[in-house]
Amino acid sequence: MDAPVQRRGRPTLAARVARDYDMRALVLQGGGALGAYQAGVFEGLEEEGLVPDWVAGISIGAFNAALIAGNPPGGRVARLREFWEAVCRSPLWPSWPLWPWWRDLDWPLLVRSGLSGLAAWRALTEGQAGFFVPRVPSPLFQVHRTPATVSWYDTTPLRATLERLIDFDLLNDARRMRVTVGAVNVRTGNFVYFDNTRERLRPEHIMASGALPPGFPAVEIDGEFYWDGGLVSNTPLYQVLTEQGQRHALVFQVDLWPAQGDLPLDMSAVIERMKEIQYSSRTRLVTEYMHRSHRQRRLLHDLLALVPEDRRDDPVYRRAEHEASVALTNLIHLIYRHQPYEGHYKDYEFSEASMRAHWASGLADIRHTLAHHDWLALPIMEHPFVTHDVHRR
Repeated sequence: MDAPVQRRGRPTLAARVARDYDMRALVLQGGGALGAYQAGVFEGLEEEGLVPDWVAGISIGAFNAALIAGNPPGGRVARLREFWEAVCRSPLWPSWPLWPWWRDLDWPLLVRSGLSGLAAWRALTEGQAGFFVPRVPSPLFQVHRTPATVSWYDTTPLRATLERLIDFDLLNDARRMRVTVGAVNVRTGNFVYFDNTRERLRPEHIMASGALPPGFPAVEIDGEFYWDGGLVSNTPLYQVLTEQGQRHALVFQVDLWPAQGDLPLDMSAVIERMKEIQYSSRTRLVTEYMHRSHRQRRLLHDLLALVPEDRRDDPVYRRAEHEASVALTNLIHLIYRHQPYEGHYKDYEFSEASMRAHWASGLADIRHTLAHHDWLALPIMEHPFVTHDVHRR
């Protein structure tokens, strides 16, 4: 685990967090091109020395998690930026506009919407450099099909990008940072977590977590084929909280889809709202469930304190003791907020301008969040599970 920096005279925010919490986790939801928001959040965390000791991700969140864990301190933000700049380029011809002064103009909403839609169309027709390209021949005209070729796009370029930007020896050093990524077994339909505390993670584990069909092909790992974990659960939050044990935990949950939204008034808005509900609901469900679970386990602990000493060897007491908990959890929730110019295609709109806007939004949100130093305080025993969200104050 990276050691927090101590500034002169008083402990830093990171030092206070390290003193109060036994575990710092960063949980990253899936969301395709919106994942640059998570990179901005991590940049803000690193600014304050709040580097996690556990990163868990699904889909694009798994890619970001691997880039964080697979690089040394001081080089992680640069690697994230290199990845996002690499995959936000077209493999055929340069993106438009090319000039910074042109890109930074305050374009009218209608123009920005048009440019955003054009970028999404180009991603569908051309692919993205270092990420995916249209499959040739099309899966409709293949003679010899395999689970690894039945998809609209070929993700072979992604493997080369991950191998170039990630040190897999660092990624698999669980003493420095634990890494967990989720995927779905195509044959059994079972959700699985690949974890560097249990196995050696390879590029295919990371790719499997983001293999969203029918766009991307299933990824083979040890004879089984896997798809994007977001098909079952778009966040590994439950996995992190259930493996918390008796440790006090500070968890940064970074979502790319808001649960709340406006009533849709056209078909494009219907598709967008459907995605938001589908990919965000797990976070809300898990948070509510874990809130109740923490209160119940704390109550059980308090009740066990009333049992006389001479009855504590009873097997029932021992089982209850195992289920009881005094762990405290502080969940800091950050959610990407939809921009007016974005459409239902925002998760595959990989323009450089949108990527930079997503990144800047994540950085601004985490800076605003961390300005509330009291939010990072250890919860009290009477409220063992607390949540904070800068957008829902």
